[in-house]
Amino acid sequence: MDIVLPEATGARRPYVLTQRLVQPVAAPRFSRIAYAAAHVVAAPLAMADPWSKAAVDWERTMAFRRHLWGLGFSVAEAMDTSQRGMGFDWQSAKELIRRSVAEARTVDGAGLASGAGTDQLAPTAARSLEDVVAAYEEQFGFIEGQGGKAIMMASRALARVAKGADDYARVYDRILSQASGKVILHWLGAMFDPALQGYWGAGDFETALDTVVGIIERHAAKVEGIKISLLDAGKEVALRDRLPEGVLMFTGDDFNYPELIAGDGNRHSHALLGIFDAIAPVANAALARLAEGDRAGYDALMAPTVPLSRKIFEAPTEYYKAGIVFLAWLNGHQDHFAMIGGMQSARGIVHYADVFRLADQAGLLRDPGLAVARMKSLCAVAGV
Repeated sequence: MDIVLPEATGARRPYVLTQRLVQPVAAPRFSRIAYAAAHVVAAPLAMADPWSKAAVDWERTMAFRRHLWGLGFSVAEAMDTSQRGMGFDWQSAKELIRRSVAEARTVDGAGLASGAGTDQLAPTAARSLEDVVAAYEEQFGFIEGQGGKAIMMASRALARVAKGADDYARVYDRILSQASGKVILHWLGAMFDPALQGYWGAGDFETALDTVVGIIERHAAKVEGIKISLLDAGKEVALRDRLPEGVLMFTGDDFNYPELIAGDGNRHSHALLGIFDAIAPVANAALARLAEGDRAGYDALMAPTVPLSRKIFEAPTEYYKAGIVFLAWLNGHQDHFAMIGGMQSARGIVHYADVFRLADQAGLLRDPGLAVARMKSLCAVAGV
């Protein structure tokens, strides 16, 4: 089976599919906690004003969460992958969280944690730290009121109004001291959201690291763990090595996740990854091998997913969601390639052609005939 695909040079060349397919493991047992940050499925026929009002296909969105739970993953809900701050607002997120918490109760063993941020407060509308605290309190209150677990997301508003590290500490101390359950923190780098440049009140990693560790040490009983998304394995290990006993590291490094999850023999990272949305069947099989002590088998399965992930998360990294939804469409999890805010337009046809090839090579195209037909339709729209 082959397909003509465009290349960056402008050439069009036939690509012969490997038709390799990695089969997931039924009822897997993992030795790592593994959250997949899940995307939302848009409802294109309901999009009256796509740029300003989210329209969601709730049935398909919940079905995808059941797909992830069935593969043994927990779901990180209403996070960056769901386009929080990029077309998916707090009102939409509230409905997503409410539905997901209810859905999780119907699935035995389903893990779920939901993003609590400040995105109902426009960064330019924030005048003080109290404004930021109030916004966090509203979102924590909603999630905990639904019976959910909160992931404390980085705040654009806080990045705008904070004068230095002490202001970050003041806000995080306040919110963590009030949380009713354990919280996962999220350190999101500026490559994912340029508005977060200088987060933690520092321009250098070492100073920011001291601030984060200090916050965690003061609230170790309230912090389940921290997800770090800086696309730098060395920085993650530096934080991991300083975490208090009992506080978990969740890798958010979509470039270096296999080695960080496997660990160095002394410490390892758990996972909270957007790429797990796209590579869930292969990650399932790999994590099952790791739990059996088969490091070579784990590496062999994970290795082909890394070039795919690096392509999906290439700069501008914040547009990675397009590649995630593209693969969900190729694999039949949704009937269209339309996104909230029309974000499918954030990447070009050559990018999608590269993702197609790499997904095939990683064993992720579960129905090659369907994937080829859909890729041909996308190429035709692009004039290929």
